[in-house]
This record gives sequence, C-alpha cells and structure tokens, in this order.
Amino acid sequence: MSEDRTSQFRDAGTDRSTAEAVPDTPQTRAPAYRLAFNDTDFMLRDELRPVRLQLELLKPEMILNERGIRSTVVLFGGARIPEPKEKAGARTETLAELSKYYDEAREFARLMTEKSLAAYGRDYVIATGGGPGVMEAGNRGAADAGGASIGLNIVLPHEQAPNEYVTPGMCFNFHYFAIRKMHFLMRARAVCVFPGGFGTLDEMFEALTLIQTDRMKRMPFLLFGEAFWRRIINWEALADAGTISDEDLDLFQFVETAADAVRIIDEWDAARIED
Repeated sequence: MSEDRTSQFRDAGTDRSTAEAVPDTPQTRAPAYRLAFNDTDFMLRDELRPVRLQLELLKPEMILNERGIRSTVVLFGGARIPEPKEKAGARTETLAELSKYYDEAREFARLMTEKSLAAYGRDYVIATGGGPGVMEAGNRGAADAGGASIGLNIVLPHEQAPNEYVTPGMCFNFHYFAIRKMHFLMRARAVCVFPGGFGTLDEMFEALTLIQTDRMKRMPFLLFGEAFWRRIINWEALADAGTISDEDLDLFQFVETAADAVRIIDEWDAARIED
C-alpha cells in the first residue's frame, strides 16, 4: 500500500497478509471466511458484474492519471495487415497490397509521438488495441520515436499476447468490450482508422455515431486508404437514402499518408487555438 496514506486505520493490504497467515482450521478454510475483496470466486459471481465493470473502468483510468496522460491519438485497423516485408505470406492479394498501411501507421505514430514528446509526453499519446497488424505498427512507431504508447488488449478465446512495442506500464487487458471502447475515446484528440475488418468497422462506426449525436466532441477523424473505404462502404448511398444527413459525410476525411494526417491534425489544433 502507499506509504503516504493519511488514514489511521489498518490498510487492506496488511489485513490481507494477516488473514493469509491465520491457523489452518475448518473455519478458516471455508469460502465464507475469505475477505470479500480477496475472494476470486466471490468477485466472479454474476451479481458482482457491476463491481467488475467499475473496476475495469477505474484501473486504467487511475494508472493513466498517475502517468499524467491527458490526451491520446487513437489508431484502429486490421490485425491481419502484415508488415510489408512479410506480405508474401498474406492470405490474399488484397491483404498484401494493404501492407503499405502498416508502414503508414508506423510513420504516423512516430511523427505524433515526436509531437507528444515536445508536450512532455502527456498529450497526443498513441493508443491502439495492443494487438498485431496496424495496432503493432502504431505502438512500434511510438517506440521508434522513443516515446510511450498505450495498448488496450482484450481477452479472446484464442490465445494471444500484446505486441512487444506497447509500453508495459500502459498495457491493459479487458474483459468487457464496452469498457475498452470507453477508454479508447475518453482521452481521444484524434481518431485514425486504417483498413480492417469487423472490429475496425465496429470501432469506427461507434465513434462516428457518438460524434454525429453530439455525445462526443468533433475531432480529426481520418480514414486511411480512400479506395478501400469507398469500395466497402457506399457512403453517399446512406446520404441519398436519407438515413444520414449530407453534412454527416463531413465528420471524417480520407487520407493516404502519415504526413497528410499529421498536417490535418496540426491545422485542426491551430484553428482551435485561434477560436
């Protein structure tokens, strides 16, 4: 426990250690005797779901606050997009062609991290899902610049581990998709979406919906790879059908390069300062 506690009561950590050292008796072995906060079986009960949701929201929030992280630049993108030197092993020709966005994500993250370091590493911190593909490229680019980056991993049925470039002290693991999504956007100063699959589409449309409905502030919302996005989504058809407004098409911009994305973010920030 923290040495600067002001409470005069015994702290939870001390009592946990004391309770683990009590004599072994039928009473002390019974699950009912375990301290509630130190009882995993109790914490995993269905009735404790609200508590687990709160803890999953609170833990990363506390850690990021302690590190002084004020704002992030979020990268969404496909886990299956390979590094260019590995594109020969891509499952499809299209995936091989999309490998160029690995390098663009890496370069973009490097440039934004240099900008972050100029702000003492508290703003413009790269945040990804912590996995492979575009996510790895984002964390790797931050490491190239000598900066820290965030990885918001999630437990999946198939075995996985965070990519090696996430800053260990800012690498989080989630059970609840909903809480993970909140952490992606709570500090977001810009959202950059690279080609991807269902997960990328899910994150992209959720964030766009929050901005469209004024539940979240407008910010640079950049889609890398116009040809890809126009091929898989007929944006204008949504407006023509009236299911979105014409002005909703202005909520995002297409970009092709890391330099373009950085320029747009810089111009957005400059305009905000002038206002």
